[in-house]
Amino acid sequence: MQIHLHEAEGYLELEHEGRALCRYVYRPDTPRYESPRPYFHPVTTLGGALLTDYRPPDHPWHVGISMTVTNLSGHNFWGGPSFVRDQGYVPLPNQGVEQHLGWSAEDPRRLVESLSWIGHDGSQLLEESRTLVPHISGERLWGLTLRFDLRNVTGRELVFRSPTTDGRPMAGYGGLFWRGPASFVGGRIAAAGAGGPEMMGRRSPWLAYTGRDERGELATIAFIDYPDNPRFPTQWFVRQEPYACASAAFMFDEPLSLPPAGRLVLRYRVLFADGELTGEEIDGLAEQFWREE
Repeated sequence: MQIHLHEAEGYLELEHEGRALCRYVYRPDTPRYESPRPYFHPVTTLGGALLTDYRPPDHPWHVGISMTVTNLSGHNFWGGPSFVRDQGYVPLPNQGVEQHLGWSAEDPRRLVESLSWIGHDGSQLLEESRTLVPHISGERLWGLTLRFDLRNVTGRELVFRSPTTDGRPMAGYGGLFWRGPASFVGGRIAAAGAGGPEMMGRRSPWLAYTGRDERGELATIAFIDYPDNPRFPTQWFVRQEPYACASAAFMFDEPLSLPPAGRLVLRYRVLFADGELTGEEIDGLAEQFWREE
């Protein structure tokens, strides 16, 4: 896997055997109302199937794969309107920014990024160290291991919330979030011992979504939770209609508090495969991830 850093343009590309697999945009130019944050897009399989969407017309703040929070003590790092109890979605001037600060070059196989989460009022809420580790697994599968190390720098408690914790049923989105391409609508949702749209709000150590790319070829994206993450196995926000998306929502229906100087460490492995991954295959890949970490 080759890593090409385009510092002037604010993104890096991951390449394998001459094919660009992924672009990570760490200095986005999205509007402030969409809560600018680093994101992965486009992301493809080794065979070229596109697995992400970017700023779709229905929700332009959906940007490929990103780490995001709908309500962090009143600050919106998701983008768009905020859900307010007894009022619904309300456009508020409360959008925050995840600001890239720099890269660590200690190990070229592990990309370590420093970020600052800045609230709508300009205050710094979180310091973050983000680690990205790409890897190839055979001829049809590659993946990213992601680690988000967040530290509360406010001197007061911070609370991670979702629209569900604020009163909207089955809308617990937040955390690591993926928006799939239009061709993935109506795809297949799988999880450990379960599957289908009934996975909304249910717990599983992993979640997979299989759809068809624009060529009609099957492709799969899978998310593996980590046992040390809070509330493992996580609850999942997932949809196959009217658009494909998934979120490892550790605050799905219960707020999570982070005390002053407290740390929140989240680890995930995201897999990108040509064809469909079976539950048995993902179980094995999950066990491998847990042993490695």
